[in-house]
Amino acid sequence: MVKVYLAFTTNNFPWLTIIVVLPIFAGTLVFFLPHRGNKVIRWYTICICILELLLTTYAFCYHFQLDDPLIQLEQDYKWINYFYFHWRLGIDGLSIGPILLTGFITTLATLAAWPVTRDSKLFYFLMLAMYSGQIGSFSSRDILLFFIMWELELIPVYLLLSMWGGKKRLYSATKFILYTAGGSIFLLMGVLGMGLYGYNEPTLNFETSANQSYPAALEIILYFGFLIAYAVKLPIIPLHTWLPDTHGEAHYSTCMLLAGILLKMGAYGLVRINMELLPHAHSIFSPWLMIVGAIQIIYAASTSPGQRNLKKRIAYSSVSHMGFIIIGIGSITDTGLNGAILQMISHGFIGAALFFLAGTSYDRICLVYLEEMGGIAIPIPKIFTMFSSFSMASLALPGMSGFVAELVVFFGLITSQKFLLMPKILITFVTAIGMILTPIYSLSMLRQMFYGYKQFYDPNLNFLDSGPRELFVSICIFIPVIGLGIYPDFVLSLSMDKVEAIISNYFYR
Repeated sequence: MVKVYLAFTTNNFPWLTIIVVLPIFAGTLVFFLPHRGNKVIRWYTICICILELLLTTYAFCYHFQLDDPLIQLEQDYKWINYFYFHWRLGIDGLSIGPILLTGFITTLATLAAWPVTRDSKLFYFLMLAMYSGQIGSFSSRDILLFFIMWELELIPVYLLLSMWGGKKRLYSATKFILYTAGGSIFLLMGVLGMGLYGYNEPTLNFETSANQSYPAALEIILYFGFLIAYAVKLPIIPLHTWLPDTHGEAHYSTCMLLAGILLKMGAYGLVRINMELLPHAHSIFSPWLMIVGAIQIIYAASTSPGQRNLKKRIAYSSVSHMGFIIIGIGSITDTGLNGAILQMISHGFIGAALFFLAGTSYDRICLVYLEEMGGIAIPIPKIFTMFSSFSMASLALPGMSGFVAELVVFFGLITSQKFLLMPKILITFVTAIGMILTPIYSLSMLRQMFYGYKQFYDPNLNFLDSGPRELFVSICIFIPVIGLGIYPDFVLSLSMDKVEAIISNYFYR
């Protein structure tokens, strides 16, 4: 008993391995559960997600030092000796936030998927497989393992979309897999190029690669290959067109995972590999990232009002908000990068909540086109209140997380020493225009959905307001949105030391 206690209370216990493997291993057991209705399967999956979240929280609270920028809870096991391939995991201040976000959103998405009854065993297995792949991506310390975890979530998303999506689900699923698999080819080429350069044997360790110097031309080629892969996932225009179609057809629980976690994997990879391992190339590409980020904000904000489909309008708002993350990463400042990380977490909550509420609204009125909606605020006041609150958070209302994240990114842009004054003023001006357009499409969406009398006077419709399950999911997401808006140090304290270590490479390396 003493040995067991010591194992659990020391850093030698393989916490990360258990956290990564548990969801997919437990997911395979779903198929062996007795088929006595969907209730057993639902509760089993939710319990696994809660257990995983509790394990993650415990390990990070008691075995992670906030003031240490180095890799912690590190595990290194030989896997395939012939390729010098290791099962190498570890976390730092950059990865702890996305991992906790993954656990939180996946648990709520599982609860949101409660109405799913068709092939529920396969559905929940795919959600748990995605869970493992996403946490594995955020905690990998081996470049090839990062690629494998990156690929692990592609097939589950494709199946979730093609089997439980809308009328055009096969088209959207095919478009999703073509875009993401095409980006993965560039990711694999970059991984192999980085791992095979300069040594007689493959070098796949992140720490070794961080200390490796590459010829300028090779580093630019590697950077560009990785950038294309992340530009698809993030997404960055013009590689964004899969996202509105995917969100428009996917079940809203799948949309929560896409908006809350999947997009953040692209931003995480851009920081973890491009910025941390290829600093010279990132310094060359950073002005272009800033320009593309500013264009993306105003382009997506201008395109969103023209979308008739409710979920596609929210999807374009996500594309617009990703522009702030690109600007923060391109600024090469402590403040800008911290703002980008805060925006990742903030949009993970807000985007997931908006898609969840859009789905619950569809369950009641069975309409997706905004011009067919109207007048449903009085029959469903709880959904109206929550939808309005998260729309305010999306347009960066002060006191909510979106405002703080975008403000910190702006400070990072303004204080950047890499850019001259006039380019910074120009990018700030263009970005400000995008921020002005955000309330236009957000408030217009609320007006078309909830105000007026179109549906309110339809005698054939009988609305039921938000139930306890839906209200619980909404409130659980709303609390951190308000909490981060009031006290953003909840996130900034996690990443601050690691961000300083990354930025120091650009001045002292």
